[in-house]
Amino acid sequence: MNLLDVNQLSFSQITEIFNLTKRLKLKNEGLLLNGRVFILFFPETSLRTRITFEKGIKDLGGECILFPPETLDRREQLMDTIKYIENWADGIVVRHVDFSKVEEMAKNSVIPIINAMTSDNHPCEILADLYTISEMKANYQELGYTFVGPAGNVSRSWTNIAKVMNLDFNHVCLVGNELTEQSHNYKFHTQLEEILKKSDVILTDSLPIQFRTVDYISKYQITLERMKLTRENSILNPCPPFFRNEEVSEDVISSDYFVGHSFKKNLVYVQQAIILYCLCN
Repeated sequence: MNLLDVNQLSFSQITEIFNLTKRLKLKNEGLLLNGRVFILFFPETSLRTRITFEKGIKDLGGECILFPPETLDRREQLMDTIKYIENWADGIVVRHVDFSKVEEMAKNSVIPIINAMTSDNHPCEILADLYTISEMKANYQELGYTFVGPAGNVSRSWTNIAKVMNLDFNHVCLVGNELTEQSHNYKFHTQLEEILKKSDVILTDSLPIQFRTVDYISKYQITLERMKLTRENSILNPCPPFFRNEEVSEDVISSDYFVGHSFKKNLVYVQQAIILYCLCN
């Protein structure tokens, strides 16, 4: 089985991945990837996702061979590249800007292809985030989720998981940033303050350069004062890398609303669970 995007999964499949994650966190499952080899395509700039995939594979006894994503941009057809890799590897984890390349790899592969991020989506990251929120809040399916920022890979994956898991999901930004893959779970707004009053989980992503303007930041930056408008016991989960005083203010990152850097610890376990699930299905 491949994992290219969250919307390929069902509610029950995500629940199975979450349950497997819980077992892996107990560290009594053994070296489940012993003798398995995984090919990783990651840029040098990748930090958290690469560390957690490599560590997760090695902690379960597997081995990694790393290449830059540009390796996939050669003249050789991807189907031929994949067919050779299948001789020696048990799975591929790929981070590449072009989602169509990841789709083409999956179409021609008999070993699992796992999407570690493209410019279209970021499925493993969002699965890990929702898993951690489910640990923090037992009623996570009943909460109000609000993403503040322009349309992009993170907002798109949150929209997809909201549809699968039936989450109440709001998207706040300037007109023209609506996501086309809409459902009854997805609601787009341009006014921030009123939506904050209905929100339990605030989500952001780093801003593209065209949005780093005084006007945009004054209207949509998540500040401590704005977080005070949210529901009781709300949390702020900015997708890293976040930039203080751009999409989020310095004071809100220093507050108890910020979930903290340790929020991402579960990336290792969720990605281990994804790998094992893909190998077995």
